[in-house]
Amino acid sequence: MIGHVVNRPEDVVREALEGLQILHPEMLSYHRDPSFVTRAVVARDKVVLVSGGGAGHEPLHAEFVGSGMLDAAVPGSVFASPTAFQIRAAVNAVETGRGALLIVKNYTGDKLNFSIAAELLGTERQVEIVMVDDDLATTTADEGGPGRRGTAAVIAVEKICGAAAERHWALSEIADLGRRVVAASATLGAAFRSCTAPGQDRPSFELAPGEMEFGIGIHGERGRETRPTVPAAELVAQLSEPILDAVGVERGDGVIAIVNGLGATHGLELSIATAELKSFLEDAGIGLDRVIAGSFVTALDMHGLSITLLRSTEEFLDLWDATVRTPALAW
Repeated sequence: MIGHVVNRPEDVVREALEGLQILHPEMLSYHRDPSFVTRAVVARDKVVLVSGGGAGHEPLHAEFVGSGMLDAAVPGSVFASPTAFQIRAAVNAVETGRGALLIVKNYTGDKLNFSIAAELLGTERQVEIVMVDDDLATTTADEGGPGRRGTAAVIAVEKICGAAAERHWALSEIADLGRRVVAASATLGAAFRSCTAPGQDRPSFELAPGEMEFGIGIHGERGRETRPTVPAAELVAQLSEPILDAVGVERGDGVIAIVNGLGATHGLELSIATAELKSFLEDAGIGLDRVIAGSFVTALDMHGLSITLLRSTEEFLDLWDATVRTPALAW
């Protein structure tokens, strides 16, 4: 039985991108073969930023294409990496001679295909890669495994590096900046209901009433453990305390926060979580320097949220505050 607004599951990504271009023709241009999205008006004389990954995480990445963020986004199928050929074509469509920064979430397929694309482009273009690995639910010391997953800190990397690119920083400077953002940020999430992929009739995992999955992934992966549900204040504390420890935030410091809905989380819930996060940080003597809340990095229709904290610096705050105009983020 069909339980999604779709025609055929295999057409979901193409049809969604066609709709996205209809909605934002002044910002986006959808290239069909191979599939990628660029700014409607390609920027000139700047380092270009290109990211991508599997569909199902919208608005990531296509709706962060625009002035102050990405120059191109490369979609794969639902929860599947784009190909190296797609990535190479996207870079060649937007690169201006100043080089390209590839912003990659740390998953095996994305890491492999973006790395192959970078090797192919190396004979034609100057390319750097920033690998985003912010998810505390996975470890970087997993016996040679892929390490921490990349999740919502990718938004901070794209925003801050995007601002630097608009200011005509050099490629090596922007790549170093992106790696510093990654090193100063971490994310942790929880869900009350998993996601159901188009064409499927059941979620990727089941929870009983009164249970939540702590440390979930953005592809419907189970988390570290199943816990009892708790009030919003306690949930925010459970998510935030490990993040503060991981990035070395201390009393007197400040943070940039991303309160991220995972697809089916209502704005009321995210506003409550934001208020509780501010209260939690104030009690810890930590400033909430900047905060955004919304569904930015989703897992289809998963009901849950993640919290990302980036330890503030004057440089990060200045670049965060710079003008941005994309379908999903603008100020």
